[in-house]
Amino acid sequence: MSTINYSEKIPNNVNLSEDRTLQRALEHWQPNYLQWWRDMGPEGSVDFDVYLRTAINVTPEGWAHFGHVKMPDYRWGIFLAQQENGRKVNFGEHKGEAAWQEVPGEHRANLRRMIVTQGDTEPASVEQQRHLGLTAPSNYDLRNLFQINVEEGRHLWAMVYLLHKHFGRDGREEAEALLQRNSGDQDKPRILEAFNEPTPDWLAFYMFTYFTDRDGKFQLNALAESGFDPLSRTCRFMLTEEAHHMFVGESGISRVLQRTAQIMKQHGIEDPEEVRRHGVIDLPTVQRYLNFHFSVTIDLFGADQSSNAAAFYSSGLKGRYEETKRDDDHLLKNNQYKILDIADGKLTEREVPMLNALNEVLRDDYIRDSIAGVGRWNKVLEKAGVNFRLTTPHKAFNRHIGTFAGQRISPDGRVISEAEWQANVRNWLPSEEDRAYVASLMGRVVEPGKMANWIAPPPVGINRQPIDFEYVRFN
Repeated sequence: MSTINYSEKIPNNVNLSEDRTLQRALEHWQPNYLQWWRDMGPEGSVDFDVYLRTAINVTPEGWAHFGHVKMPDYRWGIFLAQQENGRKVNFGEHKGEAAWQEVPGEHRANLRRMIVTQGDTEPASVEQQRHLGLTAPSNYDLRNLFQINVEEGRHLWAMVYLLHKHFGRDGREEAEALLQRNSGDQDKPRILEAFNEPTPDWLAFYMFTYFTDRDGKFQLNALAESGFDPLSRTCRFMLTEEAHHMFVGESGISRVLQRTAQIMKQHGIEDPEEVRRHGVIDLPTVQRYLNFHFSVTIDLFGADQSSNAAAFYSSGLKGRYEETKRDDDHLLKNNQYKILDIADGKLTEREVPMLNALNEVLRDDYIRDSIAGVGRWNKVLEKAGVNFRLTTPHKAFNRHIGTFAGQRISPDGRVISEAEWQANVRNWLPSEEDRAYVASLMGRVVEPGKMANWIAPPPVGINRQPIDFEYVRFN
């Protein structure tokens, strides 16, 4: 069923009303979710009318309806992509078998763990961003923040449905726990460390949505290859929503660069302190934020070598990015992959079995995709006639997981001493002064069509609306 039924208490396209036990369990979870949204969702936004996109079907031809709605009234629900007739498991030891509609008993624990970990990231990002509405640079940007927030909430629903439907009491308990952990909480933090980092300002938000939501794209693509068909269909639909999150990040940074470049050319200045005196974000600070968010995000892919990753792949649970487009046997038992190591004080490469290096395979795919977007940012600077260029740091830089955890590696990929690291870290990662300066720019601008001084307007509005459209109405 491609059309979503909005007449039910929980909108869905999975015939929820035919499974009364499941329906009652999810209706019991729903008030707890709404309470979490009131407590931990976007601060002070309950009465705003927001121009939001809502899914009306799951076909690729067009699934979105736009209209003003109060966020607590947003119709969160359960939407799976259309089922593919005759779909097979496309990799691992079950390759060629019919895709599973129920959880294979021997893979139950691993599947639950994967779903819980993915599900935990969705409310975490809402919690990380809950104060940003108070410092939005424009009405347009405020709407984009809220669109991301409601979609992350719906992605939580997607994972909770799988837990309730396929994992019995264990699944119900895990679904409750997803609302009990909170980003940055000392006692009950979120599972992955990147989702316990604060997102204190809009430069950090744009970097998060560019880099960390891009991790979501790659993780969801790998899970969309799963032999467990309900997980695959869930992730395939989530990916249609994830694209907007990355657009917000990429276009947001482009607009920051455009405005800074405009001020630099207008006043004939390059010195960062001079640039700051004009109330925009200097380019070295943008680079330091980039270094931080890139390095934190690539840690999310896990250790360079992982027996878990090998087991997930061989079991048919989690594939590679665009698995079916790859030209190999999709078993990988005899394949090798080069990973980085340190020998004699230098970075070196060594070959390891590819099955154990699948985290690194996915990380390298992600890095190539990220670098392409940074190239597009540099075109903004080039077009403006500014000589500065942004770069992604070496993948061993500022790592806290895997081979390079605790190692001191410079952004250009040199193994360095602790003394050299301490002497240069303020040039490589955002300092307290950098964050304080960016925070000082964060004044709220909500009049339609107006922009904060530090960011350029977008080239076009949402859904062919003008830039000065009232995307968020304040009641």
